[in-house]
Amino acid sequence: MTNLKLKGLPTGEHPQIDDLASLFINDIPLLDVRAPVEFQQGAFPNAVNIPLMTNEEREAVGIRYKEQGQDAAILLGSQLVTEEQQSKRKKKWAEFFANNKKNAKKGGDGYLYCFRGGLRSQISQQWILDETGKAYPRVKGGYKAMRRFLIESTERIAKQIPIVILGGRTGSGKTRLLKKLDNSIDLEGLANHRGSAFGPTATPQPTQINFENALAIELLKKEAAGARFLIVEDEARNVGSLGIPQAFFDAMQQAPIVRLEVKQSDRNKISIEEYIVDTQSHFDKVYGKQQGQFKLSEHLLNSLEKIQKRLGGVRYQEAKEQMTQAIETRLKTGSLDDFIPVVNTLLVDYYDPMYDYQIEKKKHRIVFQGDFDQVLEYLNNYNP
Repeated sequence: MTNLKLKGLPTGEHPQIDDLASLFINDIPLLDVRAPVEFQQGAFPNAVNIPLMTNEEREAVGIRYKEQGQDAAILLGSQLVTEEQQSKRKKKWAEFFANNKKNAKKGGDGYLYCFRGGLRSQISQQWILDETGKAYPRVKGGYKAMRRFLIESTERIAKQIPIVILGGRTGSGKTRLLKKLDNSIDLEGLANHRGSAFGPTATPQPTQINFENALAIELLKKEAAGARFLIVEDEARNVGSLGIPQAFFDAMQQAPIVRLEVKQSDRNKISIEEYIVDTQSHFDKVYGKQQGQFKLSEHLLNSLEKIQKRLGGVRYQEAKEQMTQAIETRLKTGSLDDFIPVVNTLLVDYYDPMYDYQIEKKKHRIVFQGDFDQVLEYLNNYNP
């Protein structure tokens, strides 16, 4: 029978760390020993899940703990996790830390955590010590403490560091401009969604918790880098299915707006590059080139269908015919030219009226407007 009780080190000698800011700012590798179902509900960008117990084992041990207490739960765990299973898990953990030695200068080969930093991470520490001869630190308070720290960090930084909103019509190239600024945060990138009917990518959005965690970590990094202000794109409360944390969104709603202005022909070009060419590349990476072309075609027509009611029956049918023709032409010849009419229609008849309505309510907050180079120069010299 496997003995799950700790051996070798007194409890006090199992190292713990509580410098959570440094952990996230430096992208320290994290070993998450929670069950897979817990990891799937929420985790951190620099975490890998190699669980102490499977979902089923965790559920059984949890029930035993509630009914009969900790000793009975440990006994059941020792019965469920065989010597062979323990050996496999030890080896996987040892491999994790061995693979992360290159990060030693930034804070170590990695840390481990469970939900509260208690028994599961202590047992994992002991098993790793048995396997490697090294006592790797566990995060004090575990996932719960890290999650709370990130929520509080978002709320604090949203109040302390001023925000500037980068506005502009769809297809203006706002994301491209953001990438040229060190103090920008790409909310759409973190959400894996472009924030519109055509916004989904080839891969699912993260969970709400993971999105919030990733945003908080970006904020901590910007703060550590000495950012005097933050630049984010003008977004609605939701980016796809994900909600921007309320404290951060509230700060965005009060922030000055810098408006990027781009002529219509350039907007058409940028939209085709971002929503057709770049999206095609993403689909190709996920599905392969042949299947990726089919998936993109399906994505474009499905996205168009989502806005059928807003376009109206006649305009929708025209746009659908134009989109279908553009897809067929591209598949046959590789030309993107046939996308210009449908993209122009969507920008002018669908996106622009919505933008005009929203910006009218916020026009008193506009502090500057100009073309790409003018806006970039203004933001590089901006003094909050």
